[in-house]
Amino acid sequence: MIRSILPVVMLAGLAAPAFAQTAPAVRAPALLVHGNYCGPGNNAPAAPVDALDAACARHDACTPDDALPSKACNLRLQVEAGRVADDPRQPDDLRFMAGLVASGAAMMLSALSGAPAPAMVPTAAGAAGRTVALSRTVPVQAAGGRQ
Repeated sequence: MIRSILPVVMLAGLAAPAFAQTAPAVRAPALLVHGNYCGPGNNAPAAPVDALDAACARHDACTPDDALPSKACNLRLQVEAGRVADDPRQPDDLRFMAGLVASGAAMMLSALSGAPAPAMVPTAAGAAGRTVALSRTVPVQAAGGRQ
């Protein structure tokens, strides 16, 4: 009987130090679509690779951990990515990706806030970086179809 238990005891003794070690913190993998910051997650503290990646890094910076970004944060990404998409000095593949990111930012969910923030939209002089605030608010219908 001792012969059958001895290998089990020896194996447990050899394996004990391995189980006593703490595992290093494992970070969730980033599902990036461009650079170090565009997409779920990021490769911080790596530097952004271009103007679009820098816009995505600013979006990540204004997004709370494990929470939805604000509407203003998503709108800022939409406008900044749109500027990259409209910039003829940028390579075509970057402009295409920037257009996708801008479209995605327009559809992103955002955190609910107490008061509706005015929407910022680019003017005809959008390339110059000017925006205007829309002051119109749209009423939300209740579930029963009444306001």
